[in-house]
Amino acid sequence: MTKATDPIGERYRRLDAFLARLKADIYPEPPNGIHTHLTQHMVSEVRRLYDLPQGATVLDIGCGQGLALEAFQAAGFRPIGVTMGEDARICRAKGFDVREQDFSFLDFDDATFDLVWCRHALEHSVFPYFMLSEMHRMLKPGGLLYVEVPIADTGCKHQDNPNHYSVLGKSMWISLIRRAGFPEVRIRDLNFTTNLGPDTYWAFMQRKPA
Repeated sequence: MTKATDPIGERYRRLDAFLARLKADIYPEPPNGIHTHLTQHMVSEVRRLYDLPQGATVLDIGCGQGLALEAFQAAGFRPIGVTMGEDARICRAKGFDVREQDFSFLDFDDATFDLVWCRHALEHSVFPYFMLSEMHRMLKPGGLLYVEVPIADTGCKHQDNPNHYSVLGKSMWISLIRRAGFPEVRIRDLNFTTNLGPDTYWAFMQRKPA
């Protein structure tokens, strides 16, 4: 077919080419002190605030080199990670079930997971609203979504990271999460200091209606 007779196919080809170019922006995420501390703290906080079943199925979107996977496995949960490149190889060497997939187009069935953990992945998506809708789809009724994102305009300048495409304001994140099907949103401001100055992440916790 020509472009004139296959306009939808041509649009998808352009999108596919655009996403392929973005792969050059991907970089490995080795653990550091701040992320290790915050991951362990927020995994404990989620377990304290929410009653997750024994052996809960967990999807860690953007699992890096396995910090949260280790914590979930130690808690008796069944985690699956999603990441790309070198981080996926490192996680598999640790024995974790990790899939290499585009965050926005995850190949998991509906109502599969008790918890979707999305720590510092949404800001890497050019489709954050669609990605949130997909998380809702993959969660079981009553399942829990954890989202954590950096804020803009701190000393760390997260908005200038070449692999960050969606560093949005708090009210915009809340609106998108609610529109994706999560009416009740619990929010935490995570404040800390780096060698570049004060910084803040926002943590959003919400259940899919049963």
